[in-house]
Amino acid sequence: MTAKISIRHVQKSFRIRRSPGQHSEHQHALSDIHLEVRQGEFMVIVGPSGCGKSTLLDLLAGLTRPDSGQLLLDGKEIAGPDLDRGIVFQQYALFPWKTALANVEFGLEAKGISRRERRETARHYISLVGLSGFEHRYPYELSGGMKQRVAIARSLAYDPEVLLMDEPFAALDAQTRETLQSELLRIWEATGKTIIFITHGIDEAVYLGQRVAVMSSRPGRIKQIVDIPFQSRRNEEDLRSNPEFVRLRHEIWELLKDEVSRAQEQEKQKTLDSFGGKETLLKGGA
Repeated sequence: MTAKISIRHVQKSFRIRRSPGQHSEHQHALSDIHLEVRQGEFMVIVGPSGCGKSTLLDLLAGLTRPDSGQLLLDGKEIAGPDLDRGIVFQQYALFPWKTALANVEFGLEAKGISRRERRETARHYISLVGLSGFEHRYPYELSGGMKQRVAIARSLAYDPEVLLMDEPFAALDAQTRETLQSELLRIWEATGKTIIFITHGIDEAVYLGQRVAVMSSRPGRIKQIVDIPFQSRRNEEDLRSNPEFVRLRHEIWELLKDEVSRAQEQEKQKTLDSFGGKETLLKGGA
């Protein structure tokens, strides 16, 4: 099957400024990322903190450019942001002065769609995410889970080919998170969208993904891709206690365990460096 998205040997680094008087240095975020995502696939990317997951999503969104390599959508290079890709961030990023309906309509205005059609389309997607009856509520009148539903509806309303999701449920409580995971699967099955979903959560990755790409610690690379065999997760009454679910969760944790330890060491070293190194900390102003 032809790939919907192709990520070919992508590398990305950033220039980091240190304390005054010190030279800036390059921090390698991504190293030789190679990944293909099929049309209509639900691909989950999981990895330790700081491994470059969000950087990869920014590259796919066209918000930044790789140092080398290619990112292709339907065989064409991604050169910048476009309405063929919808983005849902961890933070809801709703306009506080607009109602839920008006927030969903916003992306449609950029496509020059008439007011009447915008309203009908927005109502359809408000209904799709289960918020009928809340169309005229403002963000401050909605719970966190409702706000994220509005953000998802807004991204879907202008009919992007790909939905990019950067830890969209991370800030929610456990019960709301599990509810929205099920809702997202229902929406995915209803729309057939290609979804790339970033998460820290192994359970979330196994529950949602058809495949899970496991990333290494910084500089991030694709360590391994794990196939998830469940055909319909939503029809499983107690999927998380299924022995195969437990086995897959353990397999992914075994791939991540050492990477998480390395990431923690990297973060510790970064903190030491920000204080001028170990010697400075040990002397500690004594």
